[in-house]
Amino acid sequence: MKKLLAASAAIGLAFSLSCAPLHAASLSVWAVDEPDDYTAKMAQEFAKLHPDVHLQIRKVGFAALNDETMRAVMSGNTPDVVPIDNPNTAMFASKNALLDLGPYLAKSQVIDAKTIFPGPLKNATWNSKVYAIPRGTNTLAMYYNKDMFRAAGLDPEHPPQTWDELYADAQKLTDAKKGVYGLAFSAINTEEGVFQFLPFVQAAGADWNRLNDPGAARAAAFWQKLLDSKVASPDTLTHSQSEAAATFINGNAAIDIDGPWELNAVDKGAKFKWGVALLPVEKAGGPRASALGEQNHAILRGAKNPDTAFQFLEYMYAQRDRNWNEFGMQPPSRDTNTQNPKWPQAYQVFNEQMQYARPRGPNPQWPKISKAISDAIQSVITHQATPQQAMAAAAKTVQQVQN
Repeated sequence: MKKLLAASAAIGLAFSLSCAPLHAASLSVWAVDEPDDYTAKMAQEFAKLHPDVHLQIRKVGFAALNDETMRAVMSGNTPDVVPIDNPNTAMFASKNALLDLGPYLAKSQVIDAKTIFPGPLKNATWNSKVYAIPRGTNTLAMYYNKDMFRAAGLDPEHPPQTWDELYADAQKLTDAKKGVYGLAFSAINTEEGVFQFLPFVQAAGADWNRLNDPGAARAAAFWQKLLDSKVASPDTLTHSQSEAAATFINGNAAIDIDGPWELNAVDKGAKFKWGVALLPVEKAGGPRASALGEQNHAILRGAKNPDTAFQFLEYMYAQRDRNWNEFGMQPPSRDTNTQNPKWPQAYQVFNEQMQYARPRGPNPQWPKISKAISDAIQSVITHQATPQQAMAAAAKTVQQVQN
């Protein structure tokens, strides 16, 4: 921590001199309860640099974040800074819950919105106004166990490139007697499952707003096939992405679809040689796709100390060159230079995959859209509806909530 604070202090000084000095003030920050503890660590570093700031940190479960934030807004008992899953920024902004950051950005010598990648910036913007700052960005790729590939007679330097190859390899890698599955991913009935499903939909030529396209049904049918054939665990229905990663790390799955936030855990926990590859496409030569993820940080409209809150947003943004090596997070802007990146092979793959990452929305009705998709996924995998029926029903709901 001492080395971390020394490095951050040097970076922090570069922008704090250009900002109004902070006098005795309080800063209430919410942080998502997550493995890397990013927001809480950033807040603690910021408070160290500004001893007159009285810091309060509250950790909130990811699944409860939307409800808790809206409850705080309605009650008037608001924190200053909240993390928001990036597709939900439009929803909060449309409800007049967030502070327009335009006036602050116009004066900032730290954050230049023009350098933020288009995808993350789009998901921080509503009605042409910027309401949040991306803390970073991420996407999905495919982790695979090279030792298991070699033992199964597969080339460890040639991971599957298409859905058919993924299925065939997963069959060869599955060993029921040893409790090993070929593939781990998350089909949980939350935003995490939707995040993992949409790249398959998009690779098949459909999208969240075109679920009646035949490609969406093909994607759902493929997921159903993976579960029915038992190359993926039945727990896939309830596993979070971190639980899927744990299955991979513990040697109970040969392939895991996950994000760069798991790199630290894989690096520390995996007792085997592993690699990272691009997500397979539906057919050779078909379009690539992946999800655009990560959190934004916003200032609630009722914040008691918006000036201090924005300086905290500036502090976090100024640390973006630390994103990859310390937090397994890709930087949000094109002007970031990650020196000597850890896991260089994974760094290269995730950066390439980011070229195909697509934002969810933005749409102020995203939570309802996401639930429609999530419910459809569950109904297909549990055989309560055919892929065609489920996707058609989801498409109808999406159309209704947008009107």
